[in-house]
Amino acid sequence: MTVTAAALASLPVRAGPMGFEGSQMAMGDFGPNWREAWVNHAFTPRDALGIGGLYMRSDDETRTRTAAELNYTRLLARWNLPHAQANAWLVLGAGGIRGNDFEGTRALIAPGIQLDYETTRVYVSSFVRLYRAEHLNHDYAAVRGGFSFFEAEYEETQPWLIVEARRMRNLSDETEITPMLRLINKNYFVEAGINLHKQARFNFMYIF
Repeated sequence: MTVTAAALASLPVRAGPMGFEGSQMAMGDFGPNWREAWVNHAFTPRDALGIGGLYMRSDDETRTRTAAELNYTRLLARWNLPHAQANAWLVLGAGGIRGNDFEGTRALIAPGIQLDYETTRVYVSSFVRLYRAEHLNHDYAAVRGGFSFFEAEYEETQPWLIVEARRMRNLSDETEITPMLRLINKNYFVEAGINLHKQARFNFMYIF
């Protein structure tokens, strides 16, 4: 297998919110105001079921939200191009959410869409997810893009520079911009960076 063919074969592992049929994917995103972790199981090449937990905090650190959800991921479309791949994903979540400024647990629904495009050297994606409960609207949107420093062999670790801009309604009044170093090696990646407010962030993904 050539370097390019091997790298392109791993693109769904790099970009998508689910792995190959029969696999499990674990993912985490950790920072001061946003922390989430989840795992899912791909029971077909296009469908996965999972569970996850989420913590959100306002910029002024006075309000917090914690949520637990069951989620379903669907690969809506995939375009295999000569030297690239593009995907459209649907994510549907449902569960409960709690906050430090209201009593009890409220029913949560959380639908979302992700679009991504990747070559062995360039990556761009956008993600929108609605977090809705009674009298709560914490819709979330993010865009990210980046490039690899060089084209690695399939067995080698490949470094990328990724920059993400994201925003969360009613808990944050600012767009958070974070440059991150991403390291990819076959079935996992890790990302680490510091946003423009000097807050650290760490992400990981592992397929097993």
